[in-house]
Amino acid sequence: MTINDWLCIVILPLIVTILAFPLGDYMARVFSGAKTFLSPIIGPVERLLYKMFCIDENEEMSWPTYAVSLVIFNVVGIGLLFLGQLIQGWLPLNPQKFGAVRWDTALNTAISFGTNTNWQAYSGEQTMSYFTQMLGLAVHNFTSAAIGIAVLIAVIRGFTRKSSAMVGNFWTDLTRTILYVLLPLAIIWSLLLVSQGVVQTLGPSISAQTLEGGKQVIAVGPVASQEAIKELGTNGGGFFNANSAHPLENPTPLTDFMEVLGMLLIAAALPFTFGAMLKNRKQGMAIFATMLILYLAGLGIFSWSEMHGNPLLSKAGVVNGLNMEGKETRLGIINSVIFAQSTTVTSCGAVNAMHDSLMPLGGLVLMFNMAIGEVVFGGVGTGLIGMLSYAILTMFLAGLMIGRTPELYGKKLELREMVMAIVIILSPAILLLILSGIAVSTQAGLSSLSNAGPHGLSQIIYAFASAAGNNGSAFAGLNANTIFYNLLTALAMLTGRFTTIIPALAIAGSIAGKKIVPENIATFPTASPLFVIMLVAVVIITGALTFFPVFTLGPILEHLLLLGGKTF
Repeated sequence: MTINDWLCIVILPLIVTILAFPLGDYMARVFSGAKTFLSPIIGPVERLLYKMFCIDENEEMSWPTYAVSLVIFNVVGIGLLFLGQLIQGWLPLNPQKFGAVRWDTALNTAISFGTNTNWQAYSGEQTMSYFTQMLGLAVHNFTSAAIGIAVLIAVIRGFTRKSSAMVGNFWTDLTRTILYVLLPLAIIWSLLLVSQGVVQTLGPSISAQTLEGGKQVIAVGPVASQEAIKELGTNGGGFFNANSAHPLENPTPLTDFMEVLGMLLIAAALPFTFGAMLKNRKQGMAIFATMLILYLAGLGIFSWSEMHGNPLLSKAGVVNGLNMEGKETRLGIINSVIFAQSTTVTSCGAVNAMHDSLMPLGGLVLMFNMAIGEVVFGGVGTGLIGMLSYAILTMFLAGLMIGRTPELYGKKLELREMVMAIVIILSPAILLLILSGIAVSTQAGLSSLSNAGPHGLSQIIYAFASAAGNNGSAFAGLNANTIFYNLLTALAMLTGRFTTIIPALAIAGSIAGKKIVPENIATFPTASPLFVIMLVAVVIITGALTFFPVFTLGPILEHLLLLGGKTF
């Protein structure tokens, strides 16, 4: 590894940490209803929206009412996006004259963007009009990200309130997330990306003459605006089929860095928001430290795997056996590793290299990131919800060891909280394994594979881990645009999304109704290095126990066979 490679690995986490702290404090002020530096500008717009939609921003909701509002909003949004794709050919802003999207692809895409997954079984520049991209997909990039953050804020309120039946107002939280957090950051990111050459136009595709005298059609469109919220909202759906490997979507090393930073920024700031709203910053710092340790551990294993190289390439005369297949010389191996690690620890799913071409252990790291529920920073809002679920499990285990009722952040944990936390942790994992089993047992599932053996199994596992984890990235060797995979991945996306946010709201309502237990000498310190170590261990052990058998048959077996000279 070169000095530049080490600098990339060191500088990114450092900048993320430096920026996450003030952004976390800012978001705590936004969701607490305090004035911010943007209040004079955005405040009148916010009040106008409340008046237009007859919303009382101060009216509180119980957790079931909050959940029903969320589900209705989500279902309506998914339905409108599905319908919009079916009538795409009759809508404006369609200079390429694209027709209707096939029904199963349209349904999968609507559910995908509505659940913050952004799994794309289609080629964007050859399927979706500008209207669909901007007023369909990009709008869902904002709303689906805002829903995840809103649910997290409701959970945080549960820990901060005592003997209350209320967790906040969904419409207020949704509006403030979009107006005060997502829109300002998206505008800044869009302008920075445009300054570096990311295309942003409503003009039609460009026809160019090649050096050989042939004709080439270059797809363009409103890319930068979608690119910004794609990363900041941990959405990941690219304007182009090649996603962030496309030179018009990610043209320079600086845009590559900006996109990785965008993926991590809000998700990394939310633990600090948690600490600020809890009025105990050390608690937020402990959660952030846990996430950072897991992120760096995965990055270290991943980097070693890719830089160690392919022994078959070494025999063929390639220096150090470095595997550049699926990667670009303008970015290099380490930047591809950092991007892939960041996109799978969050629920972003954007790619600047083809994951199907990674070394087997590199692919294993990415699958593990998604299979554990993407809690290492994770999706905006949902990542911290998942980590808090692991924290509940950790404190339950600690309570068993010391023989007392477990407590977390001043609230006693009882059967209801434990059941909901286990549902959040295990439901997507169970569905992932069931659907993968169906796919490997049927001709419809196997017919889409491009590789046999353990690598083919990895392609299937990755697809359902990505869908159930609401990630959206793909190994790219699996043809997922079939009725079989469109319907099964849609089921996985819905289950992964709603078995996270609905139980989380149930936890919020339950703990909000409890009294706050004062700390005493017997209280387990959750802002300590010991808690961080225990939480890291619980995340790793839970993931290992759940997925070790299937990972052994997939990437681990492929790695061992590769050492023996066999490929798939």
